[in-house]
Amino acid sequence: MAELAEPLPPAVAATLNALLTAENPVGSALRAQIPYAHVVGGCGCGCATVDLAVDREAVPPAPTRSDGLAADAWYVTPDDAGVMVFTQGGYLSLLEIYSAAPEPVTAWPEPRFVERA
Repeated sequence: MAELAEPLPPAVAATLNALLTAENPVGSALRAQIPYAHVVGGCGCGCATVDLAVDREAVPPAPTRSDGLAADAWYVTPDDAGVMVFTQGGYLSLLEIYSAAPEPVTAWPEPRFVERA
């Protein structure tokens, strides 16, 4: 495997853990990928969104939806922000934060503020 850009920051890992429940096969399989995930890029707007890559030799792919959306939620604080996890080929590929505020969210809110539907 080629060397990846940087290890998964603790705030990103915590956010993924908060979003991906082990209550179903998809969530369980994606949670198993977190220790093998790395940040390989980010968003140009300055928000905390990260592109992810997973060591595919270390862990199997998860069963996923055709649109790649694995989980989505919103935040209690900040109350105008949400977060989505995407996969590609069954592997974690993107953790995206979005906001209705004029300024981007530049740091991951505490995972305890995640509200799943």
